[in-house]
Amino acid sequence: MSLRIRDFDASRDKAAALAFILGSQEFEHEFEPDRRLDPAVAEEHFAALTARATTNQGRLFVAEQEGRIIGWAAFLVEHKPVFVVETERVHGYIAELFVEAGARGSGAGRALIATCEDEARRLGLGQIMIGLLTQNRRAAEIYARAGYGPYASELRKYL
Repeated sequence: MSLRIRDFDASRDKAAALAFILGSQEFEHEFEPDRRLDPAVAEEHFAALTARATTNQGRLFVAEQEGRIIGWAAFLVEHKPVFVVETERVHGYIAELFVEAGARGSGAGRALIATCEDEARRLGLGQIMIGLLTQNRRAAEIYARAGYGPYASELRKYL
């Protein structure tokens, strides 16, 4: 099966992106109940993400297999706070990564990550980051195999 990564085209890919957002919400809701599942969440998140991409040198990518979109990724350029040394402050960030359940294990996720890494290199960035929910062990394993390691943790307490 041929796998191809290409730039996102809103005129033909938006419906798939909305489905991927909902798919991600549903997947993450299984271990993080704060995830919204209402019908409006996909459109709202898509609008926010594309606005961030526009203002943060972002690019959206899709993975196609046999002409069908099976996943996507969003790359952004972000800035750490001023207390971080200047040479480490600007970095790439993978803000979205999703592959349909039936296509997981096909290499699409790895290819999307590699494409985001290539974009960071193209922009002259020395590092790239990706976030994940602590309970998403599968993603943690995939990211570790791709060379990503822990950087920071956020802790939560419900009041």
